[in-house]
Amino acid sequence: MSMQTASIGFRAKTGRAIAVALTSGNSGPAFLARWEVALHDPHRPATGQPHHEVMEMPWLDAQSAVRPFEQQIESIAVEVLSGLLKELQSKGCRVGSIGVVGSPDRKLEAIGNPHIRAHAAEGILFRRVLEVAADEHKLRWRSFSDRTFNDQALAELRRKPQDLTTTLVSIGHSAGKPWRADERIAATAAWLMLNAG
Repeated sequence: MSMQTASIGFRAKTGRAIAVALTSGNSGPAFLARWEVALHDPHRPATGQPHHEVMEMPWLDAQSAVRPFEQQIESIAVEVLSGLLKELQSKGCRVGSIGVVGSPDRKLEAIGNPHIRAHAAEGILFRRVLEVAADEHKLRWRSFSDRTFNDQALAELRRKPQDLTTTLVSIGHSAGKPWRADERIAATAAWLMLNAG
């Protein structure tokens, strides 16, 4: 029996991610599964907001001090993705790619307010750990900026806004509730990766 090819889209958030898996259906992308996954260890609170732990330090010192937390979070992301891949494999699906929507890279050292910089750094971190997890599992991946994602998706999928909405509503009916903006974004990222082959 041949395996269905699937893609997982992630909407990265601080300490967690919303994930949606899609495959190619007869008339477009078809829903497979949805998850909200923790990308931190609740027994180690510093892994939930690691840059807050070091935000009073000078930026260069903070980058070094936060690295052990980042490594723990990378390991968590690798383990989380492994679980999703196994779950989909048990359903006869092989994941070939992931798409990650999250905070874009930026010059964090240029942000003067330590608290704002900590939030910005964590946004980037929780996107990046999903990229690391994809690399560890030898998956093709692509990241998308949450600031320009909708326009990019419309252009790459060559869809009108109403067509995109109609498809996402259809996927949402298959998925059931909750089907919020984060789930729609994750599904669109998976769709983009399926579309890219």
